[in-house]
Amino acid sequence: MKQEVHGNLSGVKDSLIAAMGQLYLYEVDEDEFLPRELMQVLAKFTAMMNREIAVYITRDGEIVEVCVGTDRDVELRDYRLRRNAQRLSCVRCVHTHPNGDGRLSDVDLSALRSFRYDAMVAIGCQGGEPTFVQAAFLGEKQNILMDEPARWYRTPDDAWMQQIFESDRLVGWGEAESKTHQKERAVLMGIESEESLQELARLADTAGAEVVASFLQKRDKPDNALFIGRGRADELCRQCQALEADVCILDEELTGIQVRNLEDILHVKVVDRTTLILDIFAQRASSAEGKLQVELAQLQYQSTRLIGQGLVLSRLAGGIGTRGPGESKLEMNRRRIRERMTELRRRLDAVEKQRALRRKSREKNDVPVVALVGYTNSGKSTLLNTMTGADVYAQDQLFATLDAVSRRMETAEHTPYLLTDTVGFIRKLPHTLVSAFRSTLEEAALADVLVIVSDGASSEMLHQHETVEEVLNDLGATEQPRIEVINKVDLGLANPAIPGAVMISAKTGEGLEELKDRIARELQKTYAPVTFFLPFAQYGVLSQIRPLGRVVNENYTDEGIELTIVLAQADRDRLVSRYGKDILKK
Repeated sequence: MKQEVHGNLSGVKDSLIAAMGQLYLYEVDEDEFLPRELMQVLAKFTAMMNREIAVYITRDGEIVEVCVGTDRDVELRDYRLRRNAQRLSCVRCVHTHPNGDGRLSDVDLSALRSFRYDAMVAIGCQGGEPTFVQAAFLGEKQNILMDEPARWYRTPDDAWMQQIFESDRLVGWGEAESKTHQKERAVLMGIESEESLQELARLADTAGAEVVASFLQKRDKPDNALFIGRGRADELCRQCQALEADVCILDEELTGIQVRNLEDILHVKVVDRTTLILDIFAQRASSAEGKLQVELAQLQYQSTRLIGQGLVLSRLAGGIGTRGPGESKLEMNRRRIRERMTELRRRLDAVEKQRALRRKSREKNDVPVVALVGYTNSGKSTLLNTMTGADVYAQDQLFATLDAVSRRMETAEHTPYLLTDTVGFIRKLPHTLVSAFRSTLEEAALADVLVIVSDGASSEMLHQHETVEEVLNDLGATEQPRIEVINKVDLGLANPAIPGAVMISAKTGEGLEELKDRIARELQKTYAPVTFFLPFAQYGVLSQIRPLGRVVNENYTDEGIELTIVLAQADRDRLVSRYGKDILKK
């Protein structure tokens, strides 16, 4: 099999590449760690190109890979000769540093842990000669064992060779089970603002990842191919490797091409903001409807991002040269997704019909709905629990609850209403989620009164409020009366930033009586108990009044009937206009 030099070979003469290819013929004694002759050869090649060179040496002394990098780094590869990924790979990585510095970098040590090399070695090179050499090894629990850099002609060859076998004895046994319980290590990357990155960090934490670093690159618009520039992507690759990241999360919605290109460069899983939010929704969905909605949203998002592997899966357009038996794998995946989406929509339609029947029942009984809406984690579920005594799941997490939850309440005037908690909003809310959760979000659009809950403890409260307004406008929820509420005043908020807002603490109960009064006043503008007095001569009018609302009290006297009923204001005015004010009890 032909053995080739890999990596960054642009501008390198063919004769030099051929000379480096001879390294594959170099044999290292099994009991020798790193021959000085090999160090000198690598130093000369490094000086001629001013680029790092990496070679991979097996325990048998065979060089199985030669790779060229840049003047600052070289791609470190996952080269294993063992199937057990928890044990050492049986390969040691030796690479050069053209700046003469023989110290191992954080990226080098991270690669040692990730790829479980027998050893990681750095050779400082200057003027075509090696300078200092440093080697590192893995110990128990992936601790790094490392001596100070040594002069290249004084390297402790025997001790380092012995350390490989000692590390092989310590590493890998019993680590597989403990590793499965670790959180994914996430690196965040954004181009908008630090505030947006902080919110992304909270989303990542909610999804169960451990955020190890976040980076911001100010750009007017994303790069079409990589979202970030190629140079920043290469730098991000080194940072991900140094931080031992498992996933890189981007603070925007990416195209399928951008995801694939970034994964090729970063060598870690790439997730965008939309995928992260969908993952959280998948974890949080508890009702049958919620699970159907989340799955539909995920499939809608995936269906536009299926990418073939180059020309292999590109036979989809039809025409000469594209016809043949069967379907491509890509088209089969698309067909399966379309079929599943059709089934999910059918089932959601059935659920929506049930929801519509319940809604009509409420309307028939004239029970008004007061919807709690707001940014995610503003305290809506806690407020519902405090006001109604419910036991809805409420935690300091983004999207703690997804399903609309309603509880029956009454005003001081005994006007009944339903207090409904809705799914929280967030900036850059994925369109697929808005579409899939439209039936749930319509609880807000069709409510009689909206209580907009804002997080008074957040420095981004006004921006979050703007996001809520935008989503409500998209849903067509613009005509209902609104009550502005600023929550979490127990955390030290001084002045209301939203004029006329009710200042409350859902946790301590502060301000809740004022909120209840405001709800009652708004409902009275629409629904209120009205007492009619009808002489027996007008007894037939009762048949027109009773169906319009909920009867609270009906009392028969010697002079006629006294009826108290909760009515819409419009129905009350229509009755008075038709029969006169005398039908109202004085």
